[in-house]
Amino acid sequence: MSRLSPVTTLRPVSTVEALAAALRERVLSGDVEPGAALPEQELSARYGVARPTVREALALLVHEGLLRRERNRSAYVPEITPADLADLMYVRRPLEELMAEAVAGRRVRAAEEALGRLSGLPSGAPWASVVAEHMALHEALVAAAGSPRLERLYGTLAAETRLGLVRLRHAYEDPRELAAEHAALLRTIEEGPAEAAVRAVRAHLRWRHG
Repeated sequence: MSRLSPVTTLRPVSTVEALAAALRERVLSGDVEPGAALPEQELSARYGVARPTVREALALLVHEGLLRRERNRSAYVPEITPADLADLMYVRRPLEELMAEAVAGRRVRAAEEALGRLSGLPSGAPWASVVAEHMALHEALVAAAGSPRLERLYGTLAAETRLGLVRLRHAYEDPRELAAEHAALLRTIEEGPAEAAVRAVRAHLRWRHG
């Protein structure tokens, strides 16, 4: 008699969550240009959902920092300028250098798994999928440092980092090129020593990517 696998309970996805996921993919794939409005009425007609559902989905993305909403204006994608990117790297660099010092010489399996998923994406994969795995890799490394405060500080930059990565979608024809760069970074961090890991992070964050 075969043993049954443990029951796995699947969490139902609400219409709001499904719509938010669809809009998130459009934003992070660059389908919605920075500054472009996302009117509730148009989204309601396009996706066949009620306006309150649209309003809640937009509110989720505003909370994540992927959209902005101002009085008497539709939600829109904020623009990340070259100056914004430079300042973002100015702040991210010391945080990731602290991570490199803490993690050097250790394997971080969650980061390796994210790298595997990134490497496995086909060349035509939605850029949002590339962004998701890229972020998962970096966030796994930061989490492995074991500092809740470092992780929290890094998390405050997540939305701007994700929006900044949208600008790179034309720089990488194939996600495997980005994966190869991150494989080299991960290998250096895992091999150590700390000085080499910090140098690798510093070089990695010279913005062509981040």
